[in-house]
This record gives sequence, C-alpha cells and structure tokens, in this order.
Amino acid sequence: MPGKVPPDELAAHVFSRTGADDERVLQGPALGEDAAAIDVPAGTLVVSSDPISLAAADAGALGVRVACNDVAASGGEPRWLTVVCMLPTDDGDAFDALSRALHDAASDAGVTIVGGHSEYVDALDRPLLSLTAMGFADPFVPTGGATTGDRVVLAGAAATEGSAILAADFGDELAVDDETVERASEFLDDVSVTPAARALRGAATAMHDPTEGGIAAGLVELAAASGVDVEVDRDAIPVRAETETLCGAAEVDPLRIFGSGALLATVPESALEDRLSALRDAGIDAAAIGTVTGASDGTVSLDGETLSSPPTDELYPLWEAADARE
Repeated sequence: MPGKVPPDELAAHVFSRTGADDERVLQGPALGEDAAAIDVPAGTLVVSSDPISLAAADAGALGVRVACNDVAASGGEPRWLTVVCMLPTDDGDAFDALSRALHDAASDAGVTIVGGHSEYVDALDRPLLSLTAMGFADPFVPTGGATTGDRVVLAGAAATEGSAILAADFGDELAVDDETVERASEFLDDVSVTPAARALRGAATAMHDPTEGGIAAGLVELAAASGVDVEVDRDAIPVRAETETLCGAAEVDPLRIFGSGALLATVPESALEDRLSALRDAGIDAAAIGTVTGASDGTVSLDGETLSSPPTDELYPLWEAADARE
C-alpha cells in the first residue's frame, strides 16, 4: 500500500540514524513533528521538506502551500523555499507551467525560492516535486507539546485538500452534481494554514498540520508525539457540505482523507475562548473538538473508537482501483 512509512519503520530506520550529534538541533526527526528546529545566532530556524507526487495539475501551488504549512504549524513564519523538480523527459511545456505556478504561489505567500534542482527523468509520466521551507519561529511550537487539560482546537475544516482531490480525480465518476464538484475543486485555494497558525501560536502548546490520513491521522500523531490521550467529539469537527457529499458518494470518511487546509492545536483551557475569537477575527472557521485527558503512549478516543496508530488514507484504494480499470 502506498503512503507514509509506518511509525514502527520510522523508529527502526530513521529516528536513531541522524548522523552527527549537534546540540544546536532543538527538534530533530520524530513521529508527528512537522519541522526541525535549529538554534542559530538569529533565532530558531524552522525547516521542513514535503513531496508532491499526486496532484500534477496543481503541483506548484499545492507544493508551496503544503511546504509552508509545516513551518507555520511549528510556530514559524515561512520565508524561503528550495525546490527539487523532476520532470517527464522533454516536457518543456510542463516545466514552464510548473515554474510559473511556483513563482505565483510563492509570491502570494510572501516567500522566496532560493534554490533547488531540476531534472528530466525518462521513467516519469508526471512531475515530482520536493520542497523545503524555512523560516524563524519565536517561539517554536512542537507537535509534541500537548499537556493534560489542554483543549483541542481545529482551525479550518476536515478534508479540504481531500475534497479537491476527489473533485479533480473522481468528479466525473461520482454521482454528484456539477456545482458541488466545481466548488470543491476550488478548495485547493484554501489549504494554507499560515493565517491560522499566526492566530494560535501565541497560546498553543502544540500545533500539527494533518495531511495524509486526514484529521484522524493528525490527532493520533499529535497524541503520540505528546505522550497523551485525547478525547474528540466527531460532531464538533467542521466538515463542509461539499465534502460530506463527495465523501458520501465515494464511500470514504472525511476524517481519513488528505487534510491539508486544517490546523490542529492544543491550548490551555484559560486561552481557549481568546484563541477562538482571534481565529474568527481572522475570518477562519474553528471549533474546540476535544480535550487532552492524561499522559499515556498516545491514543485518540473518537466517539468511542480508539485509535492508537495513524489510519491509512482512504483515497489510496480509489486510485488503485482507477489504475486497475485502465
């Protein structure tokens, strides 16, 4: 099954194999952590890398937003990007469109592309991108900072990115009206969580950007990184009407498909209403969806269902079935 490398394999092959020790690394590779944090003379530099492999038509814009999200979710202000671009051989038109999209999205986000690498590869039939975003955080906010008694906040809605993917890749196949598909296809414009992170970072004990596996996976990653249990009220999680319609037609759970566009955070009870108000003032829908209930190895109770490992994203079987039909 494609998708993220499972946590047990990361623990076995990545987290203990990080090269030379460096006391300036404040946060290195760890389950659920959105970015690294490095102590440099100018402050805390936050660095994160992300690939884009499945959204060829929107790879440039989506890549910039997703890469910047991880810096923002760690309390940073995204400033710089590097881009590695692997292209189908001799597809110069694709390179022109992609570089224009990267430029436009970076300009809109206020970040500068400072380097990278571009290459044509015979084996590819679509562009592959890997972007590294950098910025300074004051303070750095980890995924693993939640403490007992904190309230869990979701800024944005579930499956924003997943809804756009459903519309783009399966809209013609699903029994869904054209207007719903058209509206959902525009959700990629809403995947940036940088404004939400700005509103939350002054009080948040933890923040996390749910991506593959959606809100459910993001909650498990936050709980595991923090070593806490979390209880969540599913009915409190914002889900757009278009998302409900598309997910119902595709028979997938909106909490278990790509979740970029939402930001999970934990805040002390005393700061909850102030942070929700700050999000509303910024024009961002948000809700308190749960509570950190105690220290543990990290489990999530979702209306009685107990999750102890991130679920597999439910869009992958749809892509596999579509490939099998071709």
